[in-house]
Amino acid sequence: MVSPVQLAEPMKVIEKVAAYLKENKVIEPPQWAMFVKTGVHKERPPQDPDWWYIRAAAVLRKLYLNGPIGVSRLRKMYGGRHRRGHRPPKFAKGSGAVIRKILQQLEEAGLAEKADNKGRVASKKGKELLEEAAKIVLKAEAAQRS
Repeated sequence: MVSPVQLAEPMKVIEKVAAYLKENKVIEPPQWAMFVKTGVHKERPPQDPDWWYIRAAAVLRKLYLNGPIGVSRLRKMYGGRHRRGHRPPKFAKGSGAVIRKILQQLEEAGLAEKADNKGRVASKKGKELLEEAAKIVLKAEAAQRS
């Protein structure tokens, strides 16, 4: 059976969950979050002031769809092309500190849990949150079509 999280448009689900995380103060960005780059391949920090909540919602969605998953695999998912001046570009992993801190915050909030030394998965509460957001998005899309 296909879950509503797989059917709904990913960015809309992530935005709904991010809004929930911010409004209910489930997680809080650390003080250093507004200065940090999200990887060595980036030139500047994110411009969106709510980027921490969006990344946390995206990580929670990845845990739901691909879990159990650890920091190393998530770093690969959030990596990108590192332009190195005159040398050819190479792939660079995303920031491990950002992902690690988000996973710890999601775990403290009860939205994620450890899975037998294989990484983390979305907890029952986290799955319910994602599925509820996906159902709202799917209803809005269906109402738009008709």
